[in-house]
Amino acid sequence: MSDQREPVSVGLVGAGPWARMAHAPMLAKGPHTRLAGVWARRPEAAAELGAPVFATVEELFGHCEAVAFCVPPAVQAEYAVRAARAGKALLLEKPLADTLESAERVAAAVAEAGVASQLVLTLRYAPQTRAFLARCAEIDALGGHAANISGLLLGDHPFATPWRHAHGPLLDVGPHVIDLLDAALGRVTGVRAHGDPLGWTGLLLDHEGGAVSEVSLCMTAAGDPPPPTFAVYGRAGSAVLPHFDDDPLETVAEEFARTVRAGGGHPLDAAHGLRLQRIIAEAQAQLAP
Repeated sequence: MSDQREPVSVGLVGAGPWARMAHAPMLAKGPHTRLAGVWARRPEAAAELGAPVFATVEELFGHCEAVAFCVPPAVQAEYAVRAARAGKALLLEKPLADTLESAERVAAAVAEAGVASQLVLTLRYAPQTRAFLARCAEIDALGGHAANISGLLLGDHPFATPWRHAHGPLLDVGPHVIDLLDAALGRVTGVRAHGDPLGWTGLLLDHEGGAVSEVSLCMTAAGDPPPPTFAVYGRAGSAVLPHFDDDPLETVAEEFARTVRAGGGHPLDAAHGLRLQRIIAEAQAQLAP
């Protein structure tokens, strides 16, 4: 058994912009994790991350306890299944996969292998968000609303990637927004969607306990849109999530190391990711022409 005081050795799959900006520095910084190596389809990009580069993903699996993913959803779904079957804990990006069927395969592989898993839903790790959710629990919530509006898919933004152009905001920022309202107001039990899946998408969410919420999503708005907003209203007051720019990546790494050592148990696991994907799939079906 590994020494519980040793950092968790994590292999990274992917070497794109977010891997360079977030995952590689987060895992390499320590003290809870160490970056054991990288595999990517572009070895030259992997070599820029300052860790050993492996020729195959199987070689990477042989040199780490856990695997982090920073690749498009369809690629994550493919390699997460292989990593789970290799007995590796998984640090997964949102969304879990590009389709509901692929997400189901990932969650099933995690369950069958009995490996730990955790999603990088960054909002949920921030102290501001945790204070917001604590306040939501105090106000006997009736409902809320959220908006995430940007122009990310306009121009040559580094994150204007093919999968985002293909699926729009529902699959990209949708998991963040739905997850946070789910945590603030109770489990989402129903969704009604309207609008344009590649333009402006609106959602009406029903929650356990009777609360309801409204969501607006768009990634093709020009100009300088305001920052994302989250507000919840209740019989005993209201709660608003203040805007913040910092990503709580140190907390992500610390909690993932704890999850790996415990063998699972994080609330933001693959099963939770599958539940979010089911909500998104239901909305996508309603928006289909």
